[in-house]
Amino acid sequence: MSGEARVIKVNGEQRRSHAASLTDLLREEGLDPARRGIAIALDGSVVARAAWADTPLAEGSVVEIVKPAAGG
Repeated sequence: MSGEARVIKVNGEQRRSHAASLTDLLREEGLDPARRGIAIALDGSVVARAAWADTPLAEGSVVEIVKPAAGG
């Protein structure tokens, strides 16, 4: 993680984040980027797992993180 904090929206909640990339954001959220079953959309478009580390976050980015939940 690096840079100054920016305001982004994650799963409908606005928050300040120092994450520079989607991978950084997952770590900031306490999620392991290597965990299987996680999907991410940035500003309405799904981002391939291979691109997470190189996908920057900007002020006002809207991120949806979908992860598996126990119990179905």
